[in-house]
Amino acid sequence: MFVLLHIRGDFFFLFMQMAIQIFGEMLYCPETDYLTEFPSPASLKNMVVISTKPPKESPQSEGTRHDVSNGSESSEDESWELQDSMAKVKTIDKNVSDEEKLEDINTSDYKVNQQSTRGYKHLITIHGGKSEGTMKDRLKVDGGKVRRLSLSEKKLKTASESHGPDLIRFTQKNILRIFPRGERVQSSNFKPHLGWMYGAQMVAFNMQGHGKSLRLMQGMFKANGGCGYVKKPEFLIQKGAHNEAFDPKKTLPVKQILKVKVYKGVGWRSDFSRTHFDRFSPPDFYTKVCIVGVGADSVKKKTSVKTDNWYPVWDEEFEFRLTVPELALLRIEVKDKDKTTDDFAGQTCLPVSELKCGFRSVPLCDLKGKKFNSVKLLLRFQLET
Repeated sequence: MFVLLHIRGDFFFLFMQMAIQIFGEMLYCPETDYLTEFPSPASLKNMVVISTKPPKESPQSEGTRHDVSNGSESSEDESWELQDSMAKVKTIDKNVSDEEKLEDINTSDYKVNQQSTRGYKHLITIHGGKSEGTMKDRLKVDGGKVRRLSLSEKKLKTASESHGPDLIRFTQKNILRIFPRGERVQSSNFKPHLGWMYGAQMVAFNMQGHGKSLRLMQGMFKANGGCGYVKKPEFLIQKGAHNEAFDPKKTLPVKQILKVKVYKGVGWRSDFSRTHFDRFSPPDFYTKVCIVGVGADSVKKKTSVKTDNWYPVWDEEFEFRLTVPELALLRIEVKDKDKTTDDFAGQTCLPVSELKCGFRSVPLCDLKGKKFNSVKLLLRFQLET
């Protein structure tokens, strides 16, 4: 397995020096400045891959460039020593005019940046950067090199409505990163499934908020043994028979029928206090069973309410007709029915592609995704193709 590091541009030089010192030979170094195809995960095993925007070299005269290089490139260590030396000189020389000081600072910063840029630029595997023009221009696939494009959740929603096929084609060869809008000051999150449906490899989250979106992320990455990497379905990687791209908004024939039977729940009496849900009576539990996926598959269902019972027995079955089961998540949540706001009593989220037929004792988790010690649901899964 490999580690992907996404670096902010304003910390580039400091991070690169630290990365070289800490990771050493584990750092993946591309053989060329720009890749025409990303390396396979198998070739990156036990490696650290860096993704960031390459630093710009300051536009200076050729004479200045010659003075900096002096016919040969300095080593990375020398560039940082030069920075320290310049800082000391600025501190000692207090009699120089403000204009001369400013000129010296600009020149020394340029020298350090030029040497650091030449030394570190070759470590970047996935090049990011701003794309200009219309959304169609930004999503244009360049046959000569691969790159990373970052879109806010707002721009992703707009692009999915007007340029859906272009998004899919872009992610078949390039990296697409989605991030929450800046107005989410309370660390809330957007619906990540929109990014996954269009092939986005990197969907960023505000990890401070423990809402439904973060639970979907936890469910998504339970697949593949919970290692943190999930391979995209083939229809998001390859073009169709007639060179067409997958369209999540298109209504497709039913591919799989999932039946979920909810028998009973246990463990609340052990993990919660007697008055946690209701002060004077046992809780009134019900279970919500939902599918999160493409529009045609997304549906919500729930059991009846079992009143005054710490050990509810529902014995109810739900059927879900799925057109794209590869992108579907099964979300289960138990709540205590109240007159005002229903109390949370446990949840889990499971990738449909990983479900196995038969009876299953499914442990439930708290709002942060940590498993309860005793709370479980007895379920039965049936899958019909």
